[in-house]
Amino acid sequence: MITGLGVISPLGNTPDELVDGLNAGKSGIAAFTQVPTEAFSASYGAEATQFTGHISDYGPLEKALQRTIRKGSKVMCREIEMGVASAQLALHDAGHSAETFDRDRTGVLFGSDYIMSLPEEYTAGIAACIEDGEFNFAKWGELGLPKVNPLWLLKYLPNMPASHIAIYNDLRGPNNSLTLREASGGAAIAEATSTILRGHADALVVGATGSRVHPLRTLHASLQEKLAANREDCDAMSRPFDSTRDGSVLGEGAASMLCEAREHAEARGANILGEVLGYGTSAVGESGGPRPIQIAIANALKATLRSAKDAGHGETPIGHIHAHGLSDVDIDKDEAAAICEVFGDAKTQPPVTTAKGHFGNLGAGGGMVEIIASLKSLGGDLFPIRNLESLDEDCPINAVNAPGVPAGDSFISVNVTPQGQASAVWIRKSS
Repeated sequence: MITGLGVISPLGNTPDELVDGLNAGKSGIAAFTQVPTEAFSASYGAEATQFTGHISDYGPLEKALQRTIRKGSKVMCREIEMGVASAQLALHDAGHSAETFDRDRTGVLFGSDYIMSLPEEYTAGIAACIEDGEFNFAKWGELGLPKVNPLWLLKYLPNMPASHIAIYNDLRGPNNSLTLREASGGAAIAEATSTILRGHADALVVGATGSRVHPLRTLHASLQEKLAANREDCDAMSRPFDSTRDGSVLGEGAASMLCEAREHAEARGANILGEVLGYGTSAVGESGGPRPIQIAIANALKATLRSAKDAGHGETPIGHIHAHGLSDVDIDKDEAAAICEVFGDAKTQPPVTTAKGHFGNLGAGGGMVEIIASLKSLGGDLFPIRNLESLDEDCPINAVNAPGVPAGDSFISVNVTPQGQASAVWIRKSS
């Protein structure tokens, strides 16, 4: 059972702000402020501008916890801060308290990208080793390394979001970290649900955080991936499934939820927001066939349907599909083919949407942000795919390109990495 939500996104730092922005057609894409745009091929992205790292971004906290988090922020980079903040917001939203939760059976399961150090961590050390305008490697051990903060590594380890969340809230149950890039959120929900069903925990904070807005990460993406070309109307750069799309847009964000066993949630009178019906993951490399992305997404979707059927939910109507929708020419094409393979042609498919037209690729945090957007939309209307004006004939999906389409009472969300790791989850609105 899902009983609490927390979001840090380019469209706002509450679930309601996120969904309101999606329904209003708001774009989170603007000129970069965190990276030197003259050095990269892309000058625009989706930054979580409302997140400053101030303690108020973490939601209502007791004074002692405020002091602890402020102190801990010295060894948290921005990605970790966003993840911890989203978790604290979710715990508050769920009404977590030491009196109603067994700390030994409450844990954390968190996803992230591989987190990269900022270059300035080494600036002083490198400067100390410069001789006649060149770096002298022989002096690094004696003169350079001592100028590097000995705690620098703690700021960037991908297991630190889960560690900080558990320590700050004294959560002593299962604790795990996943680094599956864009597939991290769905995989974290899958692992958390399995852990609870096995009886190993009563509740888990489940989330993911990521950023593609970083001097080195942005550089890597510009060299390794197809990014959208700069446009004067930057809010039209991300165009999922559109015939004119030319690449993805970089962004950042984080999101968390509190997942509980049904008995535990009902016993404490929790406000149950949703229920995980099924989940699936898949990894297909280049040797797996000519279309590894298509195969991976199709496998994850099929596994999700099987797991839901095995749990007795196979006849539940699927209100909509929240697609990965990267806006990459080839990946969108492969994803559409996978959706057709699993759900048939556009006439038989559930409505398909994606939030990436609004804020691009948020990295590991994107899947969780998108899942919360779909969950909050259940029972109302579905947000259309932003910037989808002409559906590509290579993407024959039941695309939502206008308001007024019901979101239904359940949805399947899917995400995939460029390396062919896919995750999918099926979630139903609480009745």
